[in-house]
Amino acid sequence: MSVKETVESIIEPIITEMGYRLVEVSYLKQYGGMTLTIFIDSDKEGGIALDDCEAVSKAIDPILEAHNPTADQSYTLNISSPGIDRPLKSEKDFYKNIGKEIELSLYKQQEGKKKFEGALIAYDSDTVTIKNKEEQKFLRKDIAVIKPVIKF
Repeated sequence: MSVKETVESIIEPIITEMGYRLVEVSYLKQYGGMTLTIFIDSDKEGGIALDDCEAVSKAIDPILEAHNPTADQSYTLNISSPGIDRPLKSEKDFYKNIGKEIELSLYKQQEGKKKFEGALIAYDSDTVTIKNKEEQKFLRKDIAVIKPVIKF
């Protein structure tokens, strides 16, 4: 198992028990050292605050140290919210965005363009359907990124 997979298996039950959702784990070389970043989310109003990140950090740091998933490689631990414009990845991400404006980018052009915008009206394991002026269905394997449209 990779460091990322090992960390996910160790911390996901803890994060879930605390009332949060594990979104993603990244383990990357940054600033001359390794950085382990844990992205968490919540269904509560207002999303993730600094206090939430601090609580998760305090809960998982000693457990990660005890399990040693990086085989004694030192790292910096970061806990973060994924941000409001992060790509949709999980079933829950798609469900939360039904009826909302999304932007999807394709690997290859369709109808002469790679980017499409519209309300997410349906999704399944193979397709995503949006509606702008008309319904458009896309194969998920053709989609590079799907993310919410942020309007200020």
